[in-house]
Amino acid sequence: MTKTYQVVGIGNAIVDVITQADDSFLELMGIEKGIMQLVERERGELLYSSMTNRVQTPGGSVANTLAGLGGLGLKTGFIGRVHDDALGRFYAAEMEADGTAFVNRPVPGGELPTSRSMIFVSPDGERSMNTYLGISSEISADDVAQSVAADTEIMFLEGYLYDKPQGKHAFNQAAKLTKAAGGKVGISLSDPFCVDRHRDDFRKFVKELDFVIGNEHEWESLYQSDLSSALETAASESGLVVCTRSGSDVVLVQGEEEAVVPVKRVQPVDTTGAGDQFAAGFLYGYATGQSLATCGRMGCIAAGEVISHIGPRPETDMKQLFRKEGLI
Repeated sequence: MTKTYQVVGIGNAIVDVITQADDSFLELMGIEKGIMQLVERERGELLYSSMTNRVQTPGGSVANTLAGLGGLGLKTGFIGRVHDDALGRFYAAEMEADGTAFVNRPVPGGELPTSRSMIFVSPDGERSMNTYLGISSEISADDVAQSVAADTEIMFLEGYLYDKPQGKHAFNQAAKLTKAAGGKVGISLSDPFCVDRHRDDFRKFVKELDFVIGNEHEWESLYQSDLSSALETAASESGLVVCTRSGSDVVLVQGEEEAVVPVKRVQPVDTTGAGDQFAAGFLYGYATGQSLATCGRMGCIAAGEVISHIGPRPETDMKQLFRKEGLI
């Protein structure tokens, strides 16, 4: 029996608000260049009002991945929380328009507004993200319906949500329900600081997962060792291990099998969404039963496309790019 969804993701539902800004503006506003910082509501409102020529798109790491997968023709669903306000309704409608089912309705009442991330893109393509988490980080096991979690082939989790106890409960619930129904479960580690804060829990959790995606800093943080030892340990503890190394070869390991995928270096216009679209390409390969090397190559092509323009989602027909490379 086929399932309704090929990939369901759980993640922060964040509206990305993107503008271009030079280094002197960042300095003036006290924005630290090239990193993601969490901001309080007041600071968020100040930064939002300082942005000119804003481009608004539904963002959040896993949501960006799902948009990429939807564009590739997979059936996708998203579990996330938005407030029933203008930004929340915009978010839900845009996800649906992109072909991803927004399975939980915007939440009426409640204190917190819809989450947003103010992203300032420098002339060198670096992005400085200032994220107000709002309602999306309040996700809990109550948001994970059995009818959805049991009805997907792959459940994909966003590491950022691990920061709150109710987020962990949501992940445990989703993993349990999806696995019990014969599906596969994986996570993106998201952030080395997040890994630092929850190392022991993450170490336990990855042992139960079918695949884990992380960059070199996240893997080194998880196992507190150099990269090759970290990946060796990870391969013995988890299912399929994927390591990206911004601009260097991507390494995929499953049991005794290893694939090293070279990366074609390009000058980025905007690095927003590179990891998210790598995950989309990789997951497309994984969901359609491709080899490790092909999954890795698909991820690299998708990441290469998204850094060639402003914004975290593909603007090109990714299937066409895969065909051009002889991957499908």
